[in-house]
Amino acid sequence: MTMLTPRTPATLAPPGPSRRERRAAELQARTRLVGERLAGISARPGVQVLQEVDTSTAGLTAAEAALRLERHGSNTVAHERAPRWYLQLVKAYGNPFIAVLVFLAAVMYWQDPGDPGVVILSVMVGISGLLRFWQEFRSGRAADALRKLVTTTCAVQRRAGSGCAPTTFEVPMDQVVPGDVVRLAAGDLIPADLRIVTAKDLGVSQAALSGESLPVAKADTRAPDLGQQETSDPVDADNLALMGTSVTSGTATGIVVATGADTYFGSMAGSLVGERPRTNFDTGVRKVSFLLIRFMLVMVPVVFMVNGLTKGDWDEAFLFGVAVAVGLTPEMLPMVVSANLARGAVAMSRRKVVVKRLDAIQNLGAMDVLCTDKTGTLTEDRIVLDRYLDVHGDEDDEVLEYGYLNSRFQTGLRNLMDQAVIDRVDEAEEVVVDARFSMVDEIPFDFARRRMSVVLDRNSVVGDFGRHEHIMITKGAVEEVLDRCTHMRDRGQGAHPAEGSGTVELTEQLRRQVTRIAEDNNRRGLRVLAVATRTMDSPRETYTVADEDGLTLVGFLAFLDPPKADAARALTGLADKGIAVKVVTGDNELVAARVCADVGIDVGQVVLGPGTDALDDTELRALAARTTVFAKVNPVQKARIVRALQAGGHTVGFLGDGINDAAALRDADVGISVDTAVDIAKESADIILLEKDLTVLEQGVVQGRTTFGNTIKYIKMTASSNFGNVFSVLVASAFIPFQPMLAIMLLVQNLVYDLAQLATPWDRMDEEYLREPRNWDARGIGRFMVTIGPISSVFDIAMFLIMWHVFAADSEASQSLFQSGWFVEGLLSQTLIVHMIRTRKIPFVQSRASRPVMVATVLAVLTGLWLPFSPLAPALGFVALPAGYFPWLIGVLLAYCTLTQLVKTWYVRRFGTWL
Repeated sequence: MTMLTPRTPATLAPPGPSRRERRAAELQARTRLVGERLAGISARPGVQVLQEVDTSTAGLTAAEAALRLERHGSNTVAHERAPRWYLQLVKAYGNPFIAVLVFLAAVMYWQDPGDPGVVILSVMVGISGLLRFWQEFRSGRAADALRKLVTTTCAVQRRAGSGCAPTTFEVPMDQVVPGDVVRLAAGDLIPADLRIVTAKDLGVSQAALSGESLPVAKADTRAPDLGQQETSDPVDADNLALMGTSVTSGTATGIVVATGADTYFGSMAGSLVGERPRTNFDTGVRKVSFLLIRFMLVMVPVVFMVNGLTKGDWDEAFLFGVAVAVGLTPEMLPMVVSANLARGAVAMSRRKVVVKRLDAIQNLGAMDVLCTDKTGTLTEDRIVLDRYLDVHGDEDDEVLEYGYLNSRFQTGLRNLMDQAVIDRVDEAEEVVVDARFSMVDEIPFDFARRRMSVVLDRNSVVGDFGRHEHIMITKGAVEEVLDRCTHMRDRGQGAHPAEGSGTVELTEQLRRQVTRIAEDNNRRGLRVLAVATRTMDSPRETYTVADEDGLTLVGFLAFLDPPKADAARALTGLADKGIAVKVVTGDNELVAARVCADVGIDVGQVVLGPGTDALDDTELRALAARTTVFAKVNPVQKARIVRALQAGGHTVGFLGDGINDAAALRDADVGISVDTAVDIAKESADIILLEKDLTVLEQGVVQGRTTFGNTIKYIKMTASSNFGNVFSVLVASAFIPFQPMLAIMLLVQNLVYDLAQLATPWDRMDEEYLREPRNWDARGIGRFMVTIGPISSVFDIAMFLIMWHVFAADSEASQSLFQSGWFVEGLLSQTLIVHMIRTRKIPFVQSRASRPVMVATVLAVLTGLWLPFSPLAPALGFVALPAGYFPWLIGVLLAYCTLTQLVKTWYVRRFGTWL
């Protein structure tokens, strides 16, 4: 059993329900009301339902349908609509750093409209917001395109006018209205909530609502009917067909009782639109942003006051303070984050992944718990024949042969299990159908008998003559078939069973024994059918249900939705990355436990969804942490489990594709769906997989952690170096009679350094870093800043002393030399620190930066060395540095790198982390 230890201590919930809790309560209440209404409709006779919706079995007239469409609106559920492009553009600039920079640019413009710093800041802000807007706008359009690929219609019976004969024709699903008569056949999507008035052999796949992989049988019905026992869950009603499900077999006619938002599907979807909960990424960026802003608000006034008091020039001190504020603000953070996320989105698109929300990439890397459904994720989403057993539970080819003959010769619509038997034989070529058998008659499957039979003419060769006999082969639900059996085939009791020997009477004791075999396979998560035969005493051309008597039990067929071949490997890969996988499914607990065990999940105690309802939030949080498999879970319970895990300090991903997953997809830190999912699931998700594959997720996790690592690199590099610079400025301002660096120099230094860091998104991460989930830690960033930042100040002060004493830059007349010397040392030390901070290893020896980072830092160093000698030097206030400066510079930089590496080693040993 997987035990999860929260990374952060549990905190007391604030008084009163949160917005998420209120939304969950609204969802639950609305769904309950709609469910109660549908349950009432299920319990009433069909004739009464027809009267209530003011229609008849002939259907509505075209005029009535038009009026109802106007009154009730389009038959569509609520879904997220992308805001207008200009609103998305404005939202892209909703970042606290951008707000700070815009304010500083305005201040600089007010002081001096010609200040080049205004242009620099404007360009940074503009590019950052545009890059983020374009990526999210493009991703949103790609997701919309997925939804628009298919236009679906349904068969509706309507009349041209009163007295006209009804006609059945196809209409778009969004034009279906209450009172419409809908005709259903195998393969149809159910367009609205229907009360079934006639049905024959109707099977419905309700996986999108309930999570059950096998179709559900609906009652054979003839109108007018008497309704049924009222049920609390409309999904369980056998005379209702709900929007979002599909027909797998049989035919039916249904009356539309609800459309759009009034359907059971729509009741859940309608509560899912609106503002999304803040994700782990949102919270992390917010904390880090305000940490740095608070630091800036403290330090800038101090710098301003020190310079004003010591120099006496308050205007110059103000401009210098603004320049320091710019230097303290990681103005490239929005751009670096956007470039990181955009690069991740492009990389994931190559792996057939559509990223709808850029923030989700980082959340994928921070994820330490993945909640997933079972069908199609851990399994292949198809039924296969797992085993064929005799009455002793041993594999027996004869059972396979009879099962194959039953499935092969039936003329009705084959269900998934029939096809599984045929596929199993065709693949193995174990049974050959030849002239020995020919079709005589069949007794089709119905949901009352829960079995079907075929009668075959078997040509048995006896000596030189052929003997024809009719043999009935029956296949169906174990209890239903056993009720019709009087004997069983025991191969240990005689010769070849085809000879009629080896048959024993099915006593009560033997009946209990064979029933136990079926139950044992049920407990293994297998769906079991019984196979029985009867050799007919008096062959004839037609047979009836009454002939399904006196059968001889041959054995059992056991079916399974098999695990994916690569599921176990993908789960191991996720575990190696520090991600615990929890299965949250609406399917049967036995099936869920079997599949999970087959793919290597430590199942432990399976918890059923209804069992979580009586628990309070604290109890559910503890249960969710220690439970690996949840079964029979409804949509509200899924979302509550996700929130319980989040409350325990975990970053939670949720992978699902049904309407029953939509609430959990929205509440998760990262919602993941597939392009074959229902629309509302795709709209609720942050990431859409074009292939439902956990291996793709593992690759996404690595990409997310790379994105996060490169973002944290920038923040820690910038925060620590800026902190060191400001500390150095404070010391210099207190003891030096002139500005240690001009405001324009500080801006240029900051610009060159930030441009060099634009290559950070293209850096590689150490393999060790990618093995664990990564989360924002504002406190850790602050600790890093005050630990590593002062190291640069030590060597800045050393350079001050060198410039003051060695090069006699100790007066206002020589301040340009002092400022030029510190500018070059400050820029080069900042640039070198990129390589020191980007890895916890020894740079250039144990870990090398990517080529873009190497090129960018080399260019930054060359620019810093060139500027004092360039034509721009006079305008910027630089003077050429003497040749004797550079040996001192090299010595200072080497000492700086050495001390930083020593402190890094101590820091990692002390705090157990670096980036």
